[in-house]
Amino acid sequence: MSEAIAEMVIPGTYIEVRAEGLIGVGGIATGNIGIVGTAARGPIGTVVPLGGLSEVTDMFGPADAFATPAEAATPLTLTRALEQAFAGGARNVFAVRIANGVPVAATATVPASADNAFKLTASTPGSWGNDLVVKVIDQGADATARWRVVVSYGANVRESFEGNNVSQVRTALATSQLVVAGNPDANPANGNSNLAPTVDPHVRLNGGTSLPNVTGSQIADGLALLEDQPVNIVLVAGVGADRAAAPLLTHVERTENDGRERVAVVGARVSGTATDVTGVLADTQNIADKRVVLVAPGIKVQEPGLTSLTPLPPAYTAALVAGRLAALAPHISLTNQTLPIIELDVTYTSTALKNLLVNRVLLVRRKLGHQVVKGISTDTGAFKQISVRRTVDYAKTGVRMGADPYIGKLNNARVRAALKATLDGFLSQMVQDEMLTGYELDVSATRAQEINGIAAVAMTLLPTFSIDYIRVTMTLQ
Repeated sequence: MSEAIAEMVIPGTYIEVRAEGLIGVGGIATGNIGIVGTAARGPIGTVVPLGGLSEVTDMFGPADAFATPAEAATPLTLTRALEQAFAGGARNVFAVRIANGVPVAATATVPASADNAFKLTASTPGSWGNDLVVKVIDQGADATARWRVVVSYGANVRESFEGNNVSQVRTALATSQLVVAGNPDANPANGNSNLAPTVDPHVRLNGGTSLPNVTGSQIADGLALLEDQPVNIVLVAGVGADRAAAPLLTHVERTENDGRERVAVVGARVSGTATDVTGVLADTQNIADKRVVLVAPGIKVQEPGLTSLTPLPPAYTAALVAGRLAALAPHISLTNQTLPIIELDVTYTSTALKNLLVNRVLLVRRKLGHQVVKGISTDTGAFKQISVRRTVDYAKTGVRMGADPYIGKLNNARVRAALKATLDGFLSQMVQDEMLTGYELDVSATRAQEINGIAAVAMTLLPTFSIDYIRVTMTLQ
């Protein structure tokens, strides 16, 4: 059956269905995180959806030791930041691995009895491959398969392959998820040759690089991949505001212009000391934006194998704050929200706290655990509270979703009334959910606007602000 009557030629009954009155606003994502950072493994320059920390380590590998990083005196950032984001409450993440160049895969040559059997290369480039070890076992001439090659990664991942000669073992290695077997660089053995048992007792792959010392240009390229993703909160893993602020500011401005509003969370370059916060204040001089949140101080975490806590810079506190923000409804404030922190790397004095708050820094302090002092952005205007910004973004997204299906429909009083009913329903729900305290809505069109295909929607929204201060006046008699 036709939805619209195009022509009536054959006598009969023709029905036109006008469904404008049934158009509503569907679900709106509010807690999706987009993040770019460096990692030991995984695809470069590809958006990877993640739903939990186990997926992070499977895809990007574990974090290296922060105090003794794997290469270039630059710790890998992506897994470490996502550990904090998921600890804070994140559920849906879109991650992009970046690098300062093209990472190299680790390799090792497995010897044969007289020459070289084959060259093993890690399945993906990155420093993770340097943790791959290979053991060749001679099971004896009477065994069904004389040679066994065991490839191990970490304590729990092992692959085993068997064969009676170099050729058979290499064929079996084709199913490996960890390595790729290829021709050795020199002195290749005959396919019927025996392997040489490892004496060391294993061969370790080496030469893998992740190139984690990324620049602002590579950060910007990674953020560009997130522009068309359904992201609400964006951050750069492990990088302070001195390097990350500029690409983040460009990113949030561009996505806002494209109708994909989001909030950026970034850590200060350093925590400073209890009384000296000049480094943090230096970052505030370059950031004053309703979509950017500047976080301080850093945190201390327990790293595997270490008895003492490891201090991390404020960029990782930013990841924790982003995770907590993602778990909250848009209108719920971060102020006084508790964060799962073992210890802060700096405890600011009251004077320093006041100075940083005046300069629009989101601070974490020790109070009933560890709490956010005040949920504010770096904005100098009316949208200081992050919850208000997110509420307005939620309203913009919902109005867009409710209005878009009407584009192309008749611009008459009936359709405009249906459009108003759709938007009324959405905004009324926001009032019921306490995102708004009230609103005014009008949908109209002059004759000139009708001719030009314009339906004018005028809205006045009254967002709900959170309580930051409680003023008590006590009169004693």
